[in-house]
Amino acid sequence: MPNIASRIYLASRSPRRRELLRQIGVHYEMLLLRESADREDVDETPLPDESSVAYVERIAYTKATTGWARLMQRSIPRYPVLGADTSVVVDNQILGKPVNSQAACDMLRKLAGRSHEVVTGVALAYEGRCEALVSTSIVTFRPMDEAEVRAYVSTGEPLDKAGGYAIQGRAASFVTHLAGSYSGVMGLPLFETAQLLERFGIKLFE
Repeated sequence: MPNIASRIYLASRSPRRRELLRQIGVHYEMLLLRESADREDVDETPLPDESSVAYVERIAYTKATTGWARLMQRSIPRYPVLGADTSVVVDNQILGKPVNSQAACDMLRKLAGRSHEVVTGVALAYEGRCEALVSTSIVTFRPMDEAEVRAYVSTGEPLDKAGGYAIQGRAASFVTHLAGSYSGVMGLPLFETAQLLERFGIKLFE
């Protein structure tokens, strides 16, 4: 069994982030911030003139520290809390998760036939300390016609993904080039995550 120094809490519902943590052998437990559909513990509204890098770093940091505060309210072991946030950026506009199918179509039309940024922040909080790192990648999509956009959205895959697509899913067929972190585009940059774990004394290969 892993000891307390090699286990973390993941403050995210994302199955992609769980998969990526398992990929590098991180032992984790879920720490959900939202207890009901009408409750939001983290306000993810961008601030006026906030850059995409500052935005994802702030949200990841807030998720980690909010998770730590929630942890302190419970009678459970104290492990570091990992928070993350991903945004797709095109024309200096931050694209979050589409609220419906029409919004997903609108996002994909903006991304088709051009490059965009995927910016992911990751943060780790433990015993009053929190550090965050940011990964930025450039993804290029091939041109897509309206029928392709609507067919992809009809699969349901885009509806809980930043920017309206999942690079690890069917949208991989749209990508002509990626410069940066594939895992970062998925939602958890493993290089930066490993760096944070190392800073907090969690070794991946011991």
